Amino acid sequence: MIDTHSHIYEASFSADREEVVGRARQAGVEYILLPNINADSIAPMLDLCRQYPGYCFPMLGLHPEDVVPDTYKQVLRNMERLLEAPDHPYIAIGEVGLDYYWDTSNAKEQEEAFRTQIEWAAKYSLPLSIHSRSAHRQLVAALNEYRDEALSGVFHCFGGTAEEAQELLGFPNFMLGIGGVLTYKKSTLPEVLTTVPLERIVLETDAPYLAPVPYRGKRNESAYVVEVLRKIAYIYNVSEQEAEDITNDNVKRIFQRVKPQ
Repeated sequence: MIDTHSHIYEASFSADREEVVGRARQAGVEYILLPNINADSIAPMLDLCRQYPGYCFPMLGLHPEDVVPDTYKQVLRNMERLLEAPDHPYIAIGEVGLDYYWDTSNAKEQEEAFRTQIEWAAKYSLPLSIHSRSAHRQLVAALNEYRDEALSGVFHCFGGTAEEAQELLGFPNFMLGIGGVLTYKKSTLPEVLTTVPLERIVLETDAPYLAPVPYRGKRNESAYVVEVLRKIAYIYNVSEQEAEDITNDNVKRIFQRVKPQ
């Protein structure tokens, strides 16, 4: 298994991060991809990657909820300087996207930041890890402007309708990132996924958020991705090993800079 989206560099793991990584290894997690969210999270994320080389891999991006109108342009300039280094460690542009769930007052700035980072993905030949909440129409409109670019990536934490899934799968080199919400009793995702090929899915946790059943309500961690795998295998009526093999292959097609040890 591969956890394609985990924030285990965050402070909520400070007391037991070594144990968290140990449990992930023991559960069979081959490696963990770490999306960045803002300027302050870069250092702890890179520290974790140095501590676990070949197991934890960093992305670089500005999360839409961290787009501050007065400062985001400078933050993006500073981030792009990191990408300009020929030996940079970043395996993707992420976590980026649009989030209009709580606040739309910075909608214009969010869209400008998203477009800038889409352009990074094209310029530096990196996949995107895309966050979208209450902004499906705007997200698709932004990505449609770059149809001529060879973009790839993951629509992280997908939780939309079957129609939205098909619209996103219209971007041919993208996967849907599926996490703990799939296991929730009232989730509509199991039904939606019957319309999605297993070859277009990758697994994720979004740790420390959205822990799957039976851990719902607790801090999520990468080891719990096994619960997502089990549910995927059940939905697609395949063995857990087949579900693991296919989703692992999907990850490796998208995140080509990842070189696990």
